[in-house]
Amino acid sequence: MTQTIVIKVGGNAITELDAHFFKQLRQWREAGKQILIVHGGGPLITEWSKKLHLSVKKINGIRVTDQAVLAVTKAVLLGLIQPQLLSKLSTNHLLAVGLNASDQQLLVGETLNQSLYGEVGKITQVNLPLLQQLLQKQIVVLAPLAQTKTGDWLNVNADLAAAEIASQLNATKLVLMTDVPGVMTKGQVMSHLNWPKAQQLLGKQIIKTGMAPKIKAAFQALNKGVAQALITDDLAHAGTTLTTVATD
Repeated sequence: MTQTIVIKVGGNAITELDAHFFKQLRQWREAGKQILIVHGGGPLITEWSKKLHLSVKKINGIRVTDQAVLAVTKAVLLGLIQPQLLSKLSTNHLLAVGLNASDQQLLVGETLNQSLYGEVGKITQVNLPLLQQLLQKQIVVLAPLAQTKTGDWLNVNADLAAAEIASQLNATKLVLMTDVPGVMTKGQVMSHLNWPKAQQLLGKQIIKTGMAPKIKAAFQALNKGVAQALITDDLAHAGTTLTTVATD
């Protein structure tokens, strides 16, 4: 059975991707593994929103998105971040294709809570035949945007998007890359984190707002059948492995 690895790369992390990252991707591809990358773009979306004097607000780690912010989000993700990432993959001799939600109804979604978040959604349906066909031949690069069945665009949290896509692909591994080496407590990286412990840390707000969506996304994927979930800043680092079973 072909193994599929879904990697979420944050907006900050894209500029920090090193030779090892691309070497690992090559090794996985040479071993016959399929790779899908979901890319964020938060810092650049914030930067451009401020330049255009638009509201910059997050609730529970989710960007509040009106129509103007949505337009900026689409422009940044599809016009700046995705081409930059595809260029880096090409420079490192990795065959890749960039896609978005409107490609053959690739990512269908519905609003999360319109009164609270605005044009923010969650992915409800993935065009699996298209993705699976493309993944056989190349790395697939996706922006975390969805379209409703009536064609309206939705901003989707990149961690949650990666988790849902990984779940629907029955991925063997979900890697959520961020700008810290893993889930931190008392200045140390936790090598493993189970859900009861995660709930405890979230409840005490030891885990900060930015990490909370990543942890929730990882456990969502595990509960839907993804075999392994990892939070790290580098594919060479062990990071934090998340597990649904209790560990000491």
